[in-house]
Amino acid sequence: MAKVAVELISRRTRVVHAIRPPNRFPSTPGETQQQISIDCQEHPMRAKGITYDTGFTPGGKSSRPVFDADAVRREIRVIADDLHCDAVRITGGDPGRLALAARHAADAGLEVWFSPFPCELSAEELLPYFASCADRAQEVGADVFVAGCELSLFAAGILSGNDSLARIEALTSGAPEALAELAEVPARLNSLLANIAETVRSRFRGKITYASGTWEQVDWAPFDIVSADAYGDASDAFRQGLREYFRHGKPLAATEFGCCTYRGAAERGGMGWVDVVDHDADPPRINGDYVRDEEEQAHYLREMLAVFDEEGVDTAFWFTFAGYEYPHHADPRFDLDMASYGVCKLMPNGSLAPKRSFQAMAKAYRSATSALPVQGEDGPTDVSECDA
Repeated sequence: MAKVAVELISRRTRVVHAIRPPNRFPSTPGETQQQISIDCQEHPMRAKGITYDTGFTPGGKSSRPVFDADAVRREIRVIADDLHCDAVRITGGDPGRLALAARHAADAGLEVWFSPFPCELSAEELLPYFASCADRAQEVGADVFVAGCELSLFAAGILSGNDSLARIEALTSGAPEALAELAEVPARLNSLLANIAETVRSRFRGKITYASGTWEQVDWAPFDIVSADAYGDASDAFRQGLREYFRHGKPLAATEFGCCTYRGAAERGGMGWVDVVDHDADPPRINGDYVRDEEEQAHYLREMLAVFDEEGVDTAFWFTFAGYEYPHHADPRFDLDMASYGVCKLMPNGSLAPKRSFQAMAKAYRSATSALPVQGEDGPTDVSECDA
């Protein structure tokens, strides 16, 4: 299936709306909903960052088939020096790739969130996988270990289905049997997460968290940080959803937030990729009359940073640095970058060039008052291009 990797992430966002009202977040099973007061002035965001994809493989197809070590080193330096990030969430399925990128990030003075993203592994396979990843995270000096992402969809055995795509299709179709099966997810998922956390903690001495989907009801007791992929807006409903996570008494991280690069993308949030690109066409092309709008992305970034800062979020990671499978094209019909969440666009010659969101992030992050130790001050940096 040629379009599995690029459609899977967009399709999974439909699950939120299929099983929950928009802009609402789950509480741990057994807890009641309550208003939580947050003193925004006393809880500024501690760290601001970005996700960096090393390649994950839903359905067997990699989101980053070409992985060059020198390019990774240069791109990590851009994240540290030009974007002025405090932290980076290194994601991907290959432990070796994760370790290589994480080592460069540590060398660049970034807070490293080592984030394995396995696909289609069973519970029995996940434990040795995470054990190996934890060893590598400890070796490279990572600060936080993220024990998977939305495992109810991407791991085998929690929900029925031959692969992640089949599980997502079943849920988004609204099939009664698929939705009924969701009632069994908390017990299966939380049992697995407890075992993973125990395995990781025996090998890794830093903080541990898990990148949860907003439809997952996670028991956060085994973790140090509460984390959610938090695509939302500045509405009161979304803000209240964030506040409900603070009932656990732990720092809250937005492990993903972002939007695509076309007019109206901010309103669609995490669903922004859906049906934008026709991957069956040769060559792939934009599926409809979308208008490229880099300011849409930049405005959304500024808006959400303000929301997270005001609501006391500890750390937030924009999704993502670059969409390596979505090249930019001068002809709007073939400008696949419109469906990308990256702050860099992939040019026809394979290089990366900054978007307006890149400039907006650099300005916001550089001017932010970080609670992290200062790694050193640098002078003006030319961000006119960042070669891949």
